[in-house]
Amino acid sequence: MVDYEIRVDFPRLRAARVGRAQEAMRKSGVGALLLWKDENVRYLTSLRAIMIQYRSTTTYGVLLFPEEAPILFASGGEVVRAKPVMPWIGELVAIPILDEPGLVRTVVEKEIVPRLLDRGAATGRIGLDGMTLPQLRAYQWALPHAELVDGETLMQKVRIIKTEDEIALLHEASALADAVTQTAIDAVHPGVRECEVAGEAMRVLFARGGEYAHLASPFVASGERMSPPTRFATDKMIRSGDLVFVDIGACWNGYFGDVGRAVICGKPSDEQKRIYTTVYEALQAGIEKMRPGNTNEEVAGAIRGAAARHGLDKHFISLFIGHGIGISPNEPPYIGEQTPGAEEVVLEAGMVFAMEPLLWVPGVRGGGGVRLEEMVLITEGEAMVLSRAPFDERLLTA
Repeated sequence: MVDYEIRVDFPRLRAARVGRAQEAMRKSGVGALLLWKDENVRYLTSLRAIMIQYRSTTTYGVLLFPEEAPILFASGGEVVRAKPVMPWIGELVAIPILDEPGLVRTVVEKEIVPRLLDRGAATGRIGLDGMTLPQLRAYQWALPHAELVDGETLMQKVRIIKTEDEIALLHEASALADAVTQTAIDAVHPGVRECEVAGEAMRVLFARGGEYAHLASPFVASGERMSPPTRFATDKMIRSGDLVFVDIGACWNGYFGDVGRAVICGKPSDEQKRIYTTVYEALQAGIEKMRPGNTNEEVAGAIRGAAARHGLDKHFISLFIGHGIGISPNEPPYIGEQTPGAEEVVLEAGMVFAMEPLLWVPGVRGGGGVRLEEMVLITEGEAMVLSRAPFDERLLTA
């Protein structure tokens, strides 16, 4: 925020996010949302807190009623800091880490149930997201007359269309992810280890004010470690002729930029160029199809069709080709998910996706695995690509 131009209006952003959730609650008859997943807590409270690995759903929570400011549950170390700087929170409550069943039951009995009783919500529909089994059992024990319903899917629907301020933050997150990616690309030389490339990228991420990467384990894979992909940086030494893939990304003000690029160290082989060009053309075909009214399945079909024209449609990694992104680094809707059951969704303006086709061919000297990833905003017309990191023209066939 600066005084010389309009940028992100953070009070408007926070009010819009809470308002959307409360509107969804009223429409679905949910009298309270009790949420513990990091992305939902951030979305409803703007809490930026210490993030301990493997602690999602046990450290921070939010209780939301249809007509009130959010109630934030956080560790004592965060509550002291947050009280003077987060006036938009209705109530701040210090809690322990919710691992031990006795602690979970105490928090539910002493802190959560009384607040539900005060609002007449203890016997109604209460939306929940991720939790441990001790948490679920404590809710069932303490709220025998409540109907515990799916709050996670409700929140996914709330978050799917981005506001003007969210899109501005996603532009900035993409710019930061571009800078991280470019730094990694510039660090690729024969004799450098994958972990050194990741280290340089992470240095720039934090130096530019990023919160953390898209991935907890930075993804830098070179040579044969991209076919099949090894999805974290190792001590492997990069050699001349290696394909090198970088996927680290960045988080800015709670929103994620997810950018991936493959480059060649030295001179590529004809087969490496064929694989790279196929992935590039498949990605562009998918982006061209990303317009309002088309479905995620139609986008996936365009990507697979482009790969088929090069005879490589059987070489996709067994994973989705694209995913929603925003305050969560990876969320529905998915594009090209191979497991049955994924929802077919009509694209709408305001949706944002990370598109990331990955093909790998075994037995290629220097590696035959390529992924290219772009941040894509659905608009009323052509899709807008938010990411701008360059592609490796040495790998594109004429």
